[in-house]
Amino acid sequence: MFFLNLVKKRFLFGNVVFLMTITLSFADSASIVEHHDPIESDPALSLSKVVDLTLEKYPDVTWLKSLEEEASAIAQRGDSWTAGSSQALLSFQEATSGTLHYIDGVVQVPLWNLGQRDAEQRLAQLSESNASSQATAVKLRVAGLVRNALWNIALADLSYAQAKIELAVTDQLLAKVQRRVELGDLSRADLLLAESESLQKRSVVTQAEAELMHARKRYSTVTQMVKIPSDFQEKLVALTEIQQNHPALVAINSLIERKQAELNTVKLVGSGQTNVAVGVNSDQFTGDERSNRTASFNIGVTVPFGGSAHLAPRVAAVNVELNKLFAEREQLHRDLEQTHHEAEHNLEVNRAELIIATKLQQVAEEHLKMNQSSFSAGEINLMDLLRIQSRTQQAVLNAKQRAITLQRDIALYNQAVGVLP
Repeated sequence: MFFLNLVKKRFLFGNVVFLMTITLSFADSASIVEHHDPIESDPALSLSKVVDLTLEKYPDVTWLKSLEEEASAIAQRGDSWTAGSSQALLSFQEATSGTLHYIDGVVQVPLWNLGQRDAEQRLAQLSESNASSQATAVKLRVAGLVRNALWNIALADLSYAQAKIELAVTDQLLAKVQRRVELGDLSRADLLLAESESLQKRSVVTQAEAELMHARKRYSTVTQMVKIPSDFQEKLVALTEIQQNHPALVAINSLIERKQAELNTVKLVGSGQTNVAVGVNSDQFTGDERSNRTASFNIGVTVPFGGSAHLAPRVAAVNVELNKLFAEREQLHRDLEQTHHEAEHNLEVNRAELIIATKLQQVAEEHLKMNQSSFSAGEINLMDLLRIQSRTQQAVLNAKQRAITLQRDIALYNQAVGVLP
């Protein structure tokens, strides 16, 4: 079974120094229900390695590969010396009398319009760059899924571990109450109250275990793995705002540049491709010995014109896609700014809350020790002790949760500013 242990370490938040950090370990423990989602700790596995392995199996890999193939295809077209497929025509004609034969052969080659080939090669370069930037953006998105999944496991495991600790404490109290009831120091009503508390704690353990299994399943679904890093804490990056090199912004900017290059190539097609035709023809009278075979060579250029009305819909369609990307970029920037603000604010709040929660835990634990002694001396009743014990357990849980939440918020802040593990 997977547990979170709190280990002492120095942390500085503002002007306050306190001791607490989180490490991960595994121990065997029987599950309450039969359904069990195993997770194995791997000390050699890092957070960045998990992201890389997850990306290899991520559904978007096929799409990313197709972007690379598209860039390669555009580059191959731009490197071609002709603007399209060449055509060859061979015809043979024979008069009804069978004495006159005509043979014609024509080769037609489409030529690049002025600046068109350079535009195609530029489109190929931007397509390749776009494929790379989209891959980085997908990797960041995968990193966010992995980060959330890991810290959800950490929080769920903490709740499960704490619930079992509380159940053990409650069962110890139940055993003590049972002995005192047998000795006549307490009434049977106190025993029923202690048994009820124990059953409630057992129910909490069952629910906490279920939430842990759900968190594990979400992790394995995202990563397609059952191994988890032993330590996935991150250091807070020094970035204080969204940079222009944020992978999501780079991805959409590269897509816009590619679409602009595509628009340019469409415009340079103009009314169509200029074609050069080279042909030969031959004719001969077969029935006249005095007749000689004659052959001729010809060359022609076909220049299209007046096709702007037919090109306009294609230009307009690409322009619609381009302007949609402009709108998406503006919305993306707003979303990133909002996410960054929330991540920054959550980090500040949890720093302050962790200090308070740690102090509350210390006070609650000291108060509980005093009242446990008072209960043993018969100075307070069981109901008062259970109420104080419950409050103390909640204070302990809150402090532990704040410590983990702070580490999670550091990871989410790094995610918000676009930093990969």
